[in-house]
Amino acid sequence: MIPPDVLWPFFAASIALALAPGPDNIFVLTHAAQHGRAAGIAVTLGLCSGLVLHTSAVALGLAAILQAAPLALQIVQSIGGLYLLYLAWGAWRAVAQPLSTTRSGLSRFALYRRGVVMNVTNPKVSLFFIAFLPQFANPERGALAVQIAALGATFIAATLLVFGGIAVLAGALGGWLSRMPGAQRTVNALAACVLAALALRLLFALNTSNA
Repeated sequence: MIPPDVLWPFFAASIALALAPGPDNIFVLTHAAQHGRAAGIAVTLGLCSGLVLHTSAVALGLAAILQAAPLALQIVQSIGGLYLLYLAWGAWRAVAQPLSTTRSGLSRFALYRRGVVMNVTNPKVSLFFIAFLPQFANPERGALAVQIAALGATFIAATLLVFGGIAVLAGALGGWLSRMPGAQRTVNALAACVLAALALRLLFALNTSNA
């Protein structure tokens, strides 16, 4: 059992990390602004589901295996970058579509799936968990796998809280912009640029690590 004097600082650190600008919260922000608050929440739930898989991987030691296999890591990272480029292209195509279509063309499950794929294809999350979660675990408190699972659940709760707030705020902003002539098309164009930038950042980091 993890004592409160360890769990609460970990929760505070998790909140701070979720608030720090990064690919995942930017992903939520762009989708909520582009498709609405419910869409942002669906993406958030998808991202958090991906975190469940990363937590399980760390608890079972799979992430350490992935870290030791550079080729597998590069393949997963490449898939993530290409997927982001695909989403960027879809957002750019939406610029020329009617506003009613751009805000309601995706099902909640499709948006949830985007969040899962976005998170799962980012192996750096598991590698981050390897470095971050064990700092708050102690073999004297019991099985490390159970402690890692508890810490992962706490991190997911913090992420859900922060990303959910981002989805609500960005969704409200997107709704306000959608009532302005041409504003939704601008949001779609910005979303396309942000997604493309995230993809290039991921792929560039991959090429740099290979150099």
